[in-house]
Amino acid sequence: MTTTRPDAYTAIVEDLTYSYEGTFSRESVQLAVDQARQQLETVSTIPTFLPVLVAKDARERLSAAAQAEGRLTKKVPELLFVCVHNAGRSQMAAALAEHLSNGRVHVRSAGSRPSQELNPLVVQVLAERGISLTEAYPKPLTDSVTRAADVIITMGCGDACPVYPGRRYEDWKVPDPDGADLDTVRDIRDDLQARVTALLRDVLD
Repeated sequence: MTTTRPDAYTAIVEDLTYSYEGTFSRESVQLAVDQARQQLETVSTIPTFLPVLVAKDARERLSAAAQAEGRLTKKVPELLFVCVHNAGRSQMAAALAEHLSNGRVHVRSAGSRPSQELNPLVVQVLAERGISLTEAYPKPLTDSVTRAADVIITMGCGDACPVYPGRRYEDWKVPDPDGADLDTVRDIRDDLQARVTALLRDVLD
């Protein structure tokens, strides 16, 4: 049970209401914060950090919803990487895409059944490439995030990702790093880097 003071979440709602003034009502912002908090309270292991994660997740939810509804103009292509637990493959692919694109795409990742924490070997092998996952956490696949994406890459989640017209879909046959040894996870990282590099060349050309 969290010991965070309730006013921390009131401040989040106020900040986001100001940020999205003219785009979303306070009630819509409150709903996004409540949904983020409900989802993250079940997986957060450090209650002190929970408001920070809730604020970040709620902002992502609102941003995705605004893009999906045409209320916010997209400046760069939106990529979404999806796997079952959002703890390994999709996190690696998203981190690599963000790192390699140098801001030329916006990247999200999500899971059809997100786990409680990232795979520590995934964090390790990305750190070997100078990529930090200190602020990453498993996130659920939502309708707004899916609708906001221009390109959706799935990895082992089957039919969990809904299909919308006008989106580009790819399913990558990439092994799950869960339970794999360090060298295997490094191989998965290298495979994903090659795939992400090819995708970025295609999307950005």
